Amino acid sequence: MSSAAFSTCTLHETLRDHELMCNKPSCFPKHSVHFKTNHIYVDPYKSMTWRQPGRLKCRALDIERNRSFLKGDVFQLDDVIEAQQFDRDILSAIFEVAREMEAIEKKSRGNQILKGYLMATLFYEPSTRTRLSFESAMKRLGGEVLTTENAREFSSAAKGETLEDTIRTVEGYSDIIVMRHFESGAAKRAAMTANIPVINAGDGPGQHPTQALLDVYTIEREIGKLDGIKVGLVGDLANGRTVRSLAYLLAKYNDVKIYFVSPDVVKMKDDIKEYLTSKGVEWEESVNLKEVASECDVVYQTRIQKERFGERIDLYEEARGKYIVDSHILSAMQNHAVVMHPLPRLDEIRVEVDGDPRAAYFRQAKNGLFIRMALLKLLLLGW
Repeated sequence: MSSAAFSTCTLHETLRDHELMCNKPSCFPKHSVHFKTNHIYVDPYKSMTWRQPGRLKCRALDIERNRSFLKGDVFQLDDVIEAQQFDRDILSAIFEVAREMEAIEKKSRGNQILKGYLMATLFYEPSTRTRLSFESAMKRLGGEVLTTENAREFSSAAKGETLEDTIRTVEGYSDIIVMRHFESGAAKRAAMTANIPVINAGDGPGQHPTQALLDVYTIEREIGKLDGIKVGLVGDLANGRTVRSLAYLLAKYNDVKIYFVSPDVVKMKDDIKEYLTSKGVEWEESVNLKEVASECDVVYQTRIQKERFGERIDLYEEARGKYIVDSHILSAMQNHAVVMHPLPRLDEIRVEVDGDPRAAYFRQAKNGLFIRMALLKLLLLGW
């Protein structure tokens, strides 16, 4: 995702002679071009062919790369669907808002900036942390929540209703939708249907962008930097939407190296490797977790996801338990390094690790509240 900011001078001199050329069909329901007093913001993720007869035809305006996010400005995204939407500038600005949300959560329990707003949570897969942190985030800011748990079985989806019809109905009751779905790409379908913001809270083995945002936020808070870090992604890399989204975000930083450590049956898919290579990100596959842990700033462990194996329980049993973070792995890690995990965990991180200050996964989960408070505020109110 990127936005373009045009000065009024550039705007007056250029608009008459150019045409805005975009990728999305013109039927997309949400605004992709945001006007301000002295800027026009173009969101290519939500762009559409647009023109104002006799007035606006712009094709290739000079893009000013210095980005500013002024209080009251419209947020550059209509929805949060995938990690590729974000660039470094927006990530840094979101993290600033998250720090403000942390202060609000600690000092001002009665904050009402989202009073009068309703958030609908549609979860077609089980969730504890993600659903509760979103609902807590909304309530911490004075908003209200309409919730469905296990919507796959206890909603009209069980009667055969299409996702699109569900979204059209639910948007009539709420101001923003947070959705987890079992199908990859479902969040994008929901966003294309809805006229209100949609946040992807995980779509099958696809992506989990808000988890990736809180992961990167946690790394910055724990390590103190994002450029020049080494990250080991461990466990179920084939089915883990968290590691996929995290890889996309890490690719936006300089001199990052990523290690992939996983059983053969759940190795990282080629599309992520190819993306990292295209962005100049160094990556390496390894079977030696202890060696990788000694090199890394972050050991990002994940569970082997039994629910993704279907009837192939033999493959699940082959994969589980192969890479475990325990005291032996901790002994190889550097003092400043941290262990992270999107949770829930099974036995892939031993309980003995919990007492080590390098165990960051519960602090990581708490950071999810602040990131999600920030996103709700930005999507509903802007900067």
